Amino acid sequence: MNTKHIVGLSSTEIAGLWATYIMDSLSICLSKHFLQQSNNEDVKRIIKLTLDISQKHIEEIKNIFEKENFPIPKGFSDEDIDLSAPPLFFDLFPVSFAYGMSRMGLMSYSMLISNVAREDIRSFFSKCLTSTLDLYNTSVNLMLSKGIYDRPTMIPYPDKVEFVKKKETFLSKWFEKQRPLNVLELSEIFFNIERNYFAVVILTGFIQVVKDEQIKKFLTKGKELAQKQIHFLNHTLIKDDLLGTIMVNSEVSTSTVSPFSEKLIMNLVTILNTQGITYIGHAIATSARIDLAIEYSKLIPEILQYGKEGADILIERGWMEEPPHAPNRKELAEN
Repeated sequence: MNTKHIVGLSSTEIAGLWATYIMDSLSICLSKHFLQQSNNEDVKRIIKLTLDISQKHIEEIKNIFEKENFPIPKGFSDEDIDLSAPPLFFDLFPVSFAYGMSRMGLMSYSMLISNVAREDIRSFFSKCLTSTLDLYNTSVNLMLSKGIYDRPTMIPYPDKVEFVKKKETFLSKWFEKQRPLNVLELSEIFFNIERNYFAVVILTGFIQVVKDEQIKKFLTKGKELAQKQIHFLNHTLIKDDLLGTIMVNSEVSTSTVSPFSEKLIMNLVTILNTQGITYIGHAIATSARIDLAIEYSKLIPEILQYGKEGADILIERGWMEEPPHAPNRKELAEN
């Protein structure tokens, strides 16, 4: 006889569901704005797919939490969007947005699936991964057809298989002749440049519409940090006689009316900044050239400091929803 053990949600399962709920509720707000403003039928299909995926995720998470008598996160809602506001970005930007967010989702969901155990939660995140992969493929295909997909660096095919002969040459320390960048390092450089161009576009739009000077200053600092990373990474390519990367689709409208609440804007920028640490960490782990790994490492303290400044603003304004946490045993014992 098969016996099923009924167990509650683990902390990892709660974390995954909670974070997914917050991010998808935010994505719904952006998708509604994009859908309201878009006149391109191809783009509308992508936006509707993005919206449909996020709404399904929200409903499934609600059902799971309700069965567990677990409080539903507040997240974001129609209170955080102004559908009467003019478009903030040009018509093809939602495709780039769907592409960027689906890349983030693929990384998050693949990690979550390997960290959860309960059958229904594994099933949920498996479906999340499948639907997000469908969104990614659809967005890439549309970007290719519209000529707005930024292609990574192309290199000549090697004519033979080679093995590393000298570790000193492969690791390329500071004062030694540096070997050319390998394809693993080139890949990380390209996608970190692309990620930062994406951030520059979003921040340019947000800086244009926010009225609060403290938030405007914070966003401007984030744009400068993203531009600094682009400069360093493009300079690394140029030193190897490779062309730097420039984003193809980077248009921001001239609107000064914000479609989104400052709460939503601050939370989105903070989330994207957190993802930046993940991508830089992956680049460090992948880069065998010591000089490159060291330069990546220098970026992390700046990104962390920027994240702290964002968190401080969110907490001061009462805009940071606190993740579920373990009980404070010391405090309970004192009572």
